[in-house]
Amino acid sequence: MKRIEHGLEVFIYGSRWLLVPFYLGLVGGIALLLVKFVKSFVALVPTVFTGDSGVALLGILTLVDITLVANLLLIIIFAGYENFVSKIDTGDSEDRPSWMGHVSFSDLKLKLIGSIVAISGIELLKYFINVKGVSNHELGWAVGIHITLVFSGVMFALMDRISGGGHGATEK
Repeated sequence: MKRIEHGLEVFIYGSRWLLVPFYLGLVGGIALLLVKFVKSFVALVPTVFTGDSGVALLGILTLVDITLVANLLLIIIFAGYENFVSKIDTGDSEDRPSWMGHVSFSDLKLKLIGSIVAISGIELLKYFINVKGVSNHELGWAVGIHITLVFSGVMFALMDRISGGGHGATEK
């Protein structure tokens, strides 16, 4: 019976490698975002010279938005892979981000919600820059969704702190 149990545990432990295609798909998502970024950048260049600063600002905010989403995907890929699959061996690379290998699942959740709130904030800023082209109904929904995301982020952080997962609570 012990052999069966051990075999089952080895099988379950090895199943973590089934997550790798998901992370590879997210890497592909970053590549798609790069294509979107380049297209947005190329479309933005002429608008900078037309003198319409509102359109230029919206375009730049779109670039920031795409960059934040790409950063979020990278955090999820690195932290998820290291937390659930295997440690990433970067050797002695000086370019290894300092947070790699130190992001717990709790930290990942907080980084995720923080990034979502930042992305929502950028989207809301786009609405405010283009306020004349947006209905009050749309603006109300955008503000409501952003406030909900901010509240959710605060609640995530509060729950993490209460459970002892917050920085300085029980770690060191």
